[in-house]
Amino acid sequence: MQIVILAAGQGKRMHSNLPKVLHPVAGKPLAQHVIDTARTLSPEKLVVVYGHGGDVVRSTLAAPDISWAEQAQQLGTGHAVAQAVPELTDAAQTLVLYGDVPLTTAATLRRLLQAGRDGLAILTVDLADPTGYGRIVRDAGGQVQRIVEEKDATAAEKAICEVNTGIMAMPTARLRDWLGRLKNDNAQGEYYLTDVVSLAVGEGLPVRTAQPDGEWEVLGVNSKVQLAELERQHQRNIADGLLVAGVRLADPARIDVRGQLKHGRDVAIDVGCVFEGEVELGDAVEVGPYCVLKNVRVGAGTRIAAFCHFEDAVIGPDGVLGPYARLRPGTELGAEVHIGNFVEVKKSLIGDQSKANHLAYIGDAEIGRRVNVGAGTITCNYDGANKHKTIIEDDVFIGSDTQLVAPVVVGRGATLGAGTTLTKDAPPDALTVSRPKQLTVAGWARPEKLKK
Repeated sequence: MQIVILAAGQGKRMHSNLPKVLHPVAGKPLAQHVIDTARTLSPEKLVVVYGHGGDVVRSTLAAPDISWAEQAQQLGTGHAVAQAVPELTDAAQTLVLYGDVPLTTAATLRRLLQAGRDGLAILTVDLADPTGYGRIVRDAGGQVQRIVEEKDATAAEKAICEVNTGIMAMPTARLRDWLGRLKNDNAQGEYYLTDVVSLAVGEGLPVRTAQPDGEWEVLGVNSKVQLAELERQHQRNIADGLLVAGVRLADPARIDVRGQLKHGRDVAIDVGCVFEGEVELGDAVEVGPYCVLKNVRVGAGTRIAAFCHFEDAVIGPDGVLGPYARLRPGTELGAEVHIGNFVEVKKSLIGDQSKANHLAYIGDAEIGRRVNVGAGTITCNYDGANKHKTIIEDDVFIGSDTQLVAPVVVGRGATLGAGTTLTKDAPPDALTVSRPKQLTVAGWARPEKLKK
């Protein structure tokens, strides 16, 4: 079996410079969804037909297993498939997919391929309102005779509710012949792939149909409105899967998964959360409202409060984070770590039971166990040209409003007094303070507001 994906359309109704098939659903281009599903079928060959925005389409979707065929002029679906034929082998079955129909499942496509094992198979769907779709015309015995497009249909044919999705499977040798016999004497002046159905019927080849599990599987995108509708449908499908698997969602209509979300048991997710890339939530993890997690692994029992933003980070078990906490790439937190409101951590290791509960910046640092980082503390890791590391050993207490000018080491059990600017290593088990002696200025008067 080999697969052809049609991705040459301009998408004028998108009103965008971005080719239609590259607009995202769940953070991934429409056509990439189709390619990923196609790969699960293990095709002998995968051919993408490109046209509008060709260079961008090719560079965005490029992969070693993809062959490319250019459709320089958009003259219809039959013409598009004809551009891919030189890449195909006659001995294999060919499946035709569309780059703007991203949600068709592999299970549905397998049923279609099985239906077309000795002939031609069409994926159809029954719609309450079939307006705009090609109708499946059957004879008195229920056998498919042809597909008629909306603009060419009679009033009786327009009343048919079974429609063509455009997705087909057929023998490649016959397809090659049929494409050479297509005509464009229709309302659109295009070469329709659907016309191969009547050619197959005329040759006595079996023409069968298969249907998807849900209408949403064959929804395409021609406008930003349809793109938004498809996004919500896809996210609801994901949410339903999470609910079935035991995740507690405060509102399944208000979650966005733009990648893969793995989870343990008894996970709870509040409203408005976004998960990007590869995210893993351990058992009993709680994620508060309006959090963004991208490529993050969270240990069991950790509680994440509202409005946190984490990226490329590893969080240990039983942590308490947020609200308004930020973990930047390279952050690794041990067990029972507390990262509080308006604390930012970048490329740092923080040991078990350490805490930074308020208004701190920790960058390029190694922090041991049971360390307390006071409010307003910052690691001064950048000298204007290079980054330097701060090392804070176990059981250190850092007073509020402390600046640690890297490179610097704070020894085990040390205490830094509030307001300290540390420019040299602090010895272990000692109090280090760096600030001027307190003075009172006699006779000083507070300035008065000038009258206008």
